[in-house]
Amino acid sequence: MMSHTVSPPLSSSSVVEHTQWVILLLLILPQSNLVMTSSPFTVALWRHGNRVSANICQHSEMPDGGLTVRCSGLRLTQVPVGVSNVTVRLFLDKNLLSSLPPDSVSHLFLLEELDLSHNQISSLEAGCFHGLASSLRFLDLSSNRLSALEPAALSGLRVHANLTHNPWHCDCRMQLLTPQLDLDPTSLNEVICQTSDLPNLGAVGIPLVQLLEDWDLCLSVRRTIDVVMVVTMFLWFSTVICYVFYYIRQNQEDARRHMEYLKALQGRHM
Repeated sequence: MMSHTVSPPLSSSSVVEHTQWVILLLLILPQSNLVMTSSPFTVALWRHGNRVSANICQHSEMPDGGLTVRCSGLRLTQVPVGVSNVTVRLFLDKNLLSSLPPDSVSHLFLLEELDLSHNQISSLEAGCFHGLASSLRFLDLSSNRLSALEPAALSGLRVHANLTHNPWHCDCRMQLLTPQLDLDPTSLNEVICQTSDLPNLGAVGIPLVQLLEDWDLCLSVRRTIDVVMVVTMFLWFSTVICYVFYYIRQNQEDARRHMEYLKALQGRHM
């Protein structure tokens, strides 16, 4: 009768070890059809300390040899490390970025388009776009939490910027900082005041450019006079002047009649 040898069951530690080796092989072996997901588990696989590697992002080569790197919707809280310096278009939209530290993308000297929309960015630190002045053409900062324009962060950038859907606060500081910006002038047309130091005077909901044309926000006074007000004042002054002329002429007529009456009385007594 033949004897059968029964192998002992694998221990839990062995299962964990085998699983780790399988994961490691999947990460090392090149797989062109591997689709990266944005699950927290996948993000954790690509972490380098407290930073996430750009390998988790989707890369596609452009006809001119540059790269388009898409890191959209990965719940990133920081700009990933290891973004190739031949990247021309970088998409970091729909993440959880709250700020942009200095020199975050300074090594991307070929970058032409940077999309930071739909994040939670409330501040731009000085030098966060350092090194991009000569290459960057389009910057998307829409749908964030920015309330003020920072020349220290945007200095030297002559890009067209999408600044819509931010809670902009239009005040004296904004008025003083705006002339220091080198952005495409059309970009400022999209800065709509959500709050203002002039809330009761119709400042909320209108473009910053239009507000600065009509108001001095540091003195809270109008720069220009409303056309309706000018017409009203003109009509009022015209009415007053006409009344004065009528009053004078009426008095002259009454005085002439009185003089004629006095002369008639003198003639009767002679």
